[in-house]
Amino acid sequence: MIILYLVVGVLASFIGALPLGASNIAVINTTINHNAKQAYKIAFAAGIAEVILSYYALHCNMVVRDFFERNMWIQIMVIIVLMAVGSFFFFKKQKEKRSKNSRLFSSNYATGFLLGILNPPVLIYWVVAFGIINNNNLMLSLNSPLMALFLFFTGVYLGKLSTLYLYSKFSMSLKSKIDNVGLVIHKITGVLLVVIGLAQAVKLSL
Repeated sequence: MIILYLVVGVLASFIGALPLGASNIAVINTTINHNAKQAYKIAFAAGIAEVILSYYALHCNMVVRDFFERNMWIQIMVIIVLMAVGSFFFFKKQKEKRSKNSRLFSSNYATGFLLGILNPPVLIYWVVAFGIINNNNLMLSLNSPLMALFLFFTGVYLGKLSTLYLYSKFSMSLKSKIDNVGLVIHKITGVLLVVIGLAQAVKLSL
């Protein structure tokens, strides 16, 4: 049963890392302009940053968890936001403009870590994610068994790393059609978010 924490960590991190963000774009550009090995350095460091943000979000979540549980309208809003954002990603059209990533840092490790840690939307995502996780009776907190926390945050790291790895591999295989990568990822993300929203709506109605 405790292995469930690892699985949940991987899935939560994987879903959170799917939308195109600074780390994802850096991995794509580095893979195309340099090579996959350099892109993996960004991914390794971004994974560490993801663990730090998720840990901090778990600490914050302890304060707001009771508020979420006592206010049904917040849970309804979460469902609406998930489905709205999912629909937005699914129907969003790919822009022609491509982002060019300037090399602000000589180290790809530093680039990956800073792009990962300086990312407020990710922190907000984890606060919401922990609300959903605890609403499904997993009850993860800083007071959880050490092994449970270790497995969960290991899952968070692996989830982030695997997502960025897939971005890199996908970029290599579709190098000549890189403009289509964002569109495909947006549609996948949209479907996942809508499915999660529907699952939460069904659970709330039971």
